[in-house]
Amino acid sequence: MRMRATARGWTAVWLVVLALVQAAAFLAVWRVAVHTGTGQWVDTVALTGNQIGHDRIDGPVDRILNAMSVVSLLAATATIGFIALIRGRIALAVTATLLIAGANLSTQLLKYGLSRPDFGVDPERTALGNSLPSGHTAVAASVAVALMFVLPRKVRAVGAFVGAFYAAVAGVATLSAGWHRPSDAVAAYLVVGVWAALAGLLLLITQRKQAQIEPGDAHRLAAVVLGVVGVLALVASGVALSWLVDLRTIGPQELARRPLFIAYAGSAAGIAGTMSVVMALALIVVHRLVPRVKG
Repeated sequence: MRMRATARGWTAVWLVVLALVQAAAFLAVWRVAVHTGTGQWVDTVALTGNQIGHDRIDGPVDRILNAMSVVSLLAATATIGFIALIRGRIALAVTATLLIAGANLSTQLLKYGLSRPDFGVDPERTALGNSLPSGHTAVAASVAVALMFVLPRKVRAVGAFVGAFYAAVAGVATLSAGWHRPSDAVAAYLVVGVWAALAGLLLLITQRKQAQIEPGDAHRLAAVVLGVVGVLALVASGVALSWLVDLRTIGPQELARRPLFIAYAGSAAGIAGTMSVVMALALIVVHRLVPRVKG
């Protein structure tokens, strides 16, 4: 019992650290991308770069984004709750629902509550105000993470990969459609990551004493693969975007095709990399939150 209490304590510490780190990362993204001229310039260049090949991907992008409505979100939430209930996990069903609801509600509150100064970088969108974080991206990411939580352990890793891919595609799609800047999607993933950590704490608190944690249920390899892929994508994104900074004296509309493409591709890599890391961090600990024996 003492070993179990110690393990629960370290799991709780891990979840608190995850929540704080991702919240700090969110603040850093908001501060750099929104409250600095260079950050706004890079975001705008990436958004301008979506014009390259836009005609060829316009149809699929619109279908992906139009599928994300309030009705589809409610349907997905109900399905995820049902999966947990048929597994006899009432606390899991409630927690997964809270994860989705909390992530999406806080995303909307942040979007309308955060300020966006005008540095004259993107005059065409100045009147629209702040767009960080992305609501569509938060919908996709919250559903993906919640689904990974409720899936049985045998298919959990597959669900994590499919969910991360789906949420990453949704985030890139908002950029491709010109709906959101890349920082908006990255910030949305971090909001979901914070809520995933909080949901984990709730599951840990409601876990019964007879719950058995099996180390063999941990998907360490899958989590490592997701994490490494995510980190590599983030490094590639950082290299690409840092190269662009030397061109910041040029207006986004005046840049040549090459830097525009680098900005778009680098931002897409950053979006996908962030989602991959967020999912990896949730996957590495989920076996302790949703044990084999009902908790």
